[in-house]
Amino acid sequence: MIRKALLLKLFDAAYMQRWNDKIRPVELIELDKQAHKMIIAHFLARFEEEAGNPVPWQKMIEAGIFELLQRIVITDLKPQIYYKIKADTKKYKQLNDWVYGELRPVISPLGKPFCRRYQDHFVEGEGAIEKRILSAAHFYATRWEFRIVERANPGGYEIDDIRADLDRKVGMFGDLKGIELLNGERRFRNFIDLCGQLRFQSRWAHLHRIPKTSVLGHSLYVAILSYLFSLEIRACPRRCVNNFLTGLFHDLPEVLTRDIISPVKRSVEGLSELIKGYEKEMLDKEVYGLLPESWHSDFRMFAENEFENFVTEEGKVRPAPAAEIHERYNDDAFNPKDGELVKRADQLAAFVEAYAGIRNGSISQDLQFAKGNIYRQEQEAQYLGLNFGEIYSDFD
Repeated sequence: MIRKALLLKLFDAAYMQRWNDKIRPVELIELDKQAHKMIIAHFLARFEEEAGNPVPWQKMIEAGIFELLQRIVITDLKPQIYYKIKADTKKYKQLNDWVYGELRPVISPLGKPFCRRYQDHFVEGEGAIEKRILSAAHFYATRWEFRIVERANPGGYEIDDIRADLDRKVGMFGDLKGIELLNGERRFRNFIDLCGQLRFQSRWAHLHRIPKTSVLGHSLYVAILSYLFSLEIRACPRRCVNNFLTGLFHDLPEVLTRDIISPVKRSVEGLSELIKGYEKEMLDKEVYGLLPESWHSDFRMFAENEFENFVTEEGKVRPAPAAEIHERYNDDAFNPKDGELVKRADQLAAFVEAYAGIRNGSISQDLQFAKGNIYRQEQEAQYLGLNFGEIYSDFD
């Protein structure tokens, strides 16, 4: 069962500033970087599969979660120092043993198999396809950030060396089909750029709170919770992956409409439906043209009908109640997705954001209301045996 300690530990990434030894025109936050990395990893993995190289999606997603948790603990290590330690097998093992000791009380409620997979990830070699995809996505996302930093530090100390090093590291993965396409096709780079813009859109933008979370960072937080909840209900592998990707892309339309808070959507009858229709129109016009046509149906499931449950039967996608999915369609062949579970994760993420803002000194009545309102709504919420009231009661 997910507990408060893990929720807050994951949220620590929203406080972590990147490139904090350089002039930055905007704040660059670790949670946002990790979200962008997982979007790029999804992009690379799909093209790799289309090139005939199977990708173990669950292993890739879990590896991304494990690397985020590690990064949260070793936040003060500069990359140059980290990679020197990583090159020394003995020292790297000692570092990871210490990191696991710090994380064990937090992740142990997720069960021994999850903890064992966490430990195994950092002793396995780097040659597995999912690790190469994640490394390529990591360096590509870091270089994307660096190009922002570079503009504010022309001719600055280390700038030329960092640029050359990142270009070299991205170039190491030129054999991946997705990297080749990113280098060659502007529309694909535009899609990665478009997703990256969600880093600069603040949630609850009208309220003063610490930390200020972005739409992109929030999306990764929802994705991780959706995935962990999927493990708890023993969802099949494809269902776990679909739920993660739905969380990751569920707010993609907000790059076109900005973050419109729920009270505004509900303030005028029919406004929510109008906004939803506009989002669909803009996705068709601005986003889907940047992606292969064969991906469109998945993105409609992830970004347009994000909070609905679906299965695919005889080639047709249709809604399905949670119990029916679990009893009859919990199999990769039916491509199931628990949109209702992602909604629960989205609500919990908003609650943690409000809780953290209040704990860090915000006296906003809107934030207090949002926190109390979500608590009341979700106190009795259940999904296939998951009792969300138990999670919220941790915060009493």
